[in-house]
Amino acid sequence: MRFFITEQENGKTVRSFLRANGVSAALSAKLKRRPNGMMLNGVHVTVRAVLKTGDELFLAIEDEEKNEKIVPLEEEVDILLETPEYVVVNKPPFMPTHPSHGHYTDSLANALVWHYRDVEGFRPRFTNRLDRNTTGAVLMAKNALAASKLAAAMAAGKIEKTYYAVVCGTIERETVLKTGIRRQSESVIFREVCAEGEGDIAITHVKPLLTKNGYTLVHLAPQTGRTHQLRVHMAYLGTPIVGDDFYGEASPLLARHALHAATLAFPDPINGETVRVFAPVSPDMSSLIENLFGKEALKYFERESH
Repeated sequence: MRFFITEQENGKTVRSFLRANGVSAALSAKLKRRPNGMMLNGVHVTVRAVLKTGDELFLAIEDEEKNEKIVPLEEEVDILLETPEYVVVNKPPFMPTHPSHGHYTDSLANALVWHYRDVEGFRPRFTNRLDRNTTGAVLMAKNALAASKLAAAMAAGKIEKTYYAVVCGTIERETVLKTGIRRQSESVIFREVCAEGEGDIAITHVKPLLTKNGYTLVHLAPQTGRTHQLRVHMAYLGTPIVGDDFYGEASPLLARHALHAATLAFPDPINGETVRVFAPVSPDMSSLIENLFGKEALKYFERESH
């Protein structure tokens, strides 16, 4: 990646320039060790070099080798938005985001490795991840610099996410849940609500949209990103997500839990402008919503997409 030094950056060291542009200390160290990792006007430099107006700084941020551990999966991916720095994908149901025990060859990462099979040095770098049966928007950086910037934005709370879910039971009013969430004892998967201070703080904004026949369509906006946060919080309210056999019960209405990541809003890693992406609801959940609440319920997704 090339940067052209402006008057405002004149006199800065490469180190301060990299910090200002979101390059982590770990990535800076990696570039320093890599041959020709930092090139100033065609000459290899260290982070102590001083920049001048009009200089060209080149960073070899692309990975040198592909991640051969991720086996390509020949399956099409639904690209919602793509730039040279990142891509947003609409993840389907029944697909993990990344390889894990029992799913080393059927994840979204596997599909993306196949999709970008002709891109030298490609490897998936996810900013956010979704459970295997959750559908919706997943953001992936295409290079280490974009990954570093997006990770920093996530840590600073500058990436906003909204979800839709169908839950069992009635939620009558908007609420904000603020609890602790921790791993259940002797379990590496299940989470549970606990008192604040006893686990990681978790905050979820809950807005009921429609209630009918003992089910509620809800809009969820997590302020934090804990493992299984929305599923745990809905169960804590006494209204588990339809089909969630971890924190509720399996359902004949849907072969998975009815949770969809509808929107992502994040700062562009190059210009800092806010990017907002909407992920259309998958057909199985769309049918569920129409069957439970009527065709008019789909208007909420139509509004969100504009």
